[in-house]
Amino acid sequence: MIINKNDKKLEEIKNRGAIMEGDYLQIASDIIADVRKRGDTALFEYTKKFDKFDINKDNIKVSRKEIEEAYKNTDAKLIEAIKKAKENILSFHKMQMEKTWLYETEKGAMLGQKITPLDSAGIYVPGGKAAYFSSVLMNALPAVAAGVKHISMASPATGGAINSAVLVAADICGISEIYKIGGAQAVAALAYGTETVKKVDKITGPGNIYVAMAKKLVFGVCDIDMIAGPSEILIIAGDNARAEYVAADMLAQCEHDELASAVTILWNKELAEKIERQVYTQLEKLPKKDIAKVSLEKHSAIILVDNLDEACEVANNIAPEHLELYIDDALSHIGKIRHAGAIFVGENSPEAAGDYYAGPNHVLPTGGSAKFFSPLGTYDFFKRSSIIYYNRNSLQENGANIITMAEHENLQAHANSIKVRM
Repeated sequence: MIINKNDKKLEEIKNRGAIMEGDYLQIASDIIADVRKRGDTALFEYTKKFDKFDINKDNIKVSRKEIEEAYKNTDAKLIEAIKKAKENILSFHKMQMEKTWLYETEKGAMLGQKITPLDSAGIYVPGGKAAYFSSVLMNALPAVAAGVKHISMASPATGGAINSAVLVAADICGISEIYKIGGAQAVAALAYGTETVKKVDKITGPGNIYVAMAKKLVFGVCDIDMIAGPSEILIIAGDNARAEYVAADMLAQCEHDELASAVTILWNKELAEKIERQVYTQLEKLPKKDIAKVSLEKHSAIILVDNLDEACEVANNIAPEHLELYIDDALSHIGKIRHAGAIFVGENSPEAAGDYYAGPNHVLPTGGSAKFFSPLGTYDFFKRSSIIYYNRNSLQENGANIITMAEHENLQAHANSIKVRM
């Protein structure tokens, strides 16, 4: 498990999410085309086939009675925790809101930008192995902060029921419509609309490979958040880092699934050995130890480097989804991290705090895409429109230059549209 920075396993870890899209992409494409053509009929057939649920126009939406029943079936402490998490997440995302602005030039022209929320958004929440109510909060609340008026949710209801905590979280977030559908067929329904499912302007949220491929295919018909890959954490551990803390945080990532990755970078070999021992000691106590063990052995590592600067260089090259900066005076070293979806600073800031509660979004770029992608945020749920106002003086002042540029692109009609005003 302990390797050096040049070990080939590091490249294997970075590339673990690479898959052959062909078959998955084609299956998703076929499902999308079918739902687009046959609407509800196809949607209902796929739901019965994959989710073992006989769905129809009367039971596709979660009723108020089902939501009230979900509250009864959800632990009261969890409900209060979800409500408090909502406050934290909403407060953070309201800080990301942009404003409409204008400025005036010397000649009286006015230029600016208008900020407008999207009309609608659709959130996908996976079912299957686990139901993540935290995904509801993290996908819905940026849209709420942006002012999106219509927010719907799709989640597979295996056997006809959606997880109670997921329904409670959706209700607390004010989601207006909840559909009992999943998979590529749900993405198709949200993107194109059917007789019972309303078309949306943007689809966000994680899912399996078919959901990911479907989102990729409908991009352009509507917007999407990102194509998420396997989850990952990278920890930079200084000499005073506690081995049991680092090990616990590595395992917290590894229990997600077999493709998850946990990497620790440090320059203290004795500490590296302590962390490795702690990892395997704590592993034995985990309910999901079989999943975590595969993640540890195939896609995780403890990497030895020479110093902090080298550790940051390796980390920036990996560009992880989550990065924990577990070193002395960690705040003063944040500037050394250029590429990371989220940065957790100091020993009391474990990833789990951000996953659920702190406020920043847990929908983050994976697979090295933190080099050019950002976390899901309020800015993803509004659009910018440019504003151009020229008065007569502005057009007279600049018209000749515009005509020259248009004529040099051989677009005479463009030039003439200026000339007739000159």
